[in-house]
Amino acid sequence: MSNDSRKVVGVLTTTRAEYGILYPLIEKMLKDTFFDVKVLVSGTHLDAEYGNSVQEIENDKVPIAAKIDILSHDDSPFGVSKTMSIAVSKFAEYFAENKLDALVVLGDRYEVLAVCIAAMNERIPIIHLHGGETTEGAIDECIRHSITKMSQLHLTATDEYRGRVIQLGENPNRVFNIGSIGVENVLKKNLLSKDELKVSLEEMNNSSKIINLDNPYGIVTFHPVTLEENSAIDQINNLIDALDEHKELSYIITLANADSGGKIINEKIMAYARERENVYVFASLGALRYLSAVKYSAMVIGNSSSGIIEVPSFNIPTVNIGDRQKGRVRANSVIDCGPSKEDISNAITKAESKEFVDVCISANNPYFKEDASRNAVEIIKKYLSSDIDLKKVFYTV
Repeated sequence: MSNDSRKVVGVLTTTRAEYGILYPLIEKMLKDTFFDVKVLVSGTHLDAEYGNSVQEIENDKVPIAAKIDILSHDDSPFGVSKTMSIAVSKFAEYFAENKLDALVVLGDRYEVLAVCIAAMNERIPIIHLHGGETTEGAIDECIRHSITKMSQLHLTATDEYRGRVIQLGENPNRVFNIGSIGVENVLKKNLLSKDELKVSLEEMNNSSKIINLDNPYGIVTFHPVTLEENSAIDQINNLIDALDEHKELSYIITLANADSGGKIINEKIMAYARERENVYVFASLGALRYLSAVKYSAMVIGNSSSGIIEVPSFNIPTVNIGDRQKGRVRANSVIDCGPSKEDISNAITKAESKEFVDVCISANNPYFKEDASRNAVEIIKKYLSSDIDLKKVFYTV
């Protein structure tokens, strides 16, 4: 603990999406004299290929304690393992030199697992957000549950997920359903007007295309289904063919993250955009631009968790493709479809229908809970104010 008696708490962020969710929590912790916050920035934030999203953190004037570069720049299974080994090594060094009272992590990424291994070895208590969720088509599934077993405090997004964390043997006294902080962003963040969004997107766009937001458009994000071998190329081709069947829409596409198979998806998307005037591609939009773009869109298409967790609070349709998000709790504004061209195209048609748009208008988001970030801060403060025993007894339900 630091000399001024504040609790030294690290907050890890490795991706654009994760930072957007964590920001309200980071902001409240920074304003609370209980904490000495150390924001640790790593992963794709520090890579130009993925949009240098560290700039978003800097623009938010969030103080960064450390930038730790871990990417191997190889998205093969071997490359992912190499990134994890680099992360374990570099974060072990950081944790050995910078003592933390706790580390806050979110979700299910392999980089996060690697950092948690280093933190566990340094006997740093881990506070885990978004545990207990299931994504049957992705390696994230086992990673998320592994992080749960390394963690001492759990802040889940629904009661069902809270129950699953307890089912994994965690004491109910340390498992709290706070809802999703990402949904809080949708409801409370001061989003851009459509005109402001258009100007901001055109400033980012590297092509000479004029971005037309008056035409109905979809937001598209498609990641590899990491438990399906060699499916990325076929699935992205099917998605592109389905989008072409709906020329009534324009498309704002954000690139895939640093998962195995992500590079081939991104190459296909960039080639597709070069040949279409109605397709605009961005490595990373950042939380403000992304949520603003979703607000004015006709639908969200792809297999990102955002389409399941945040988008329903905009009361617009989500076309959720394939198995990557299989098993998550979802609102009735989500249309699940297979990864074939026909399935995707039919789902887009359904999302455009007046009947389904009416369904979305009245949809309730199961991830919403009032004051998620404030409640998270209070729970963390209470936890860190007592003696922490890292020895855990497996709780039997």
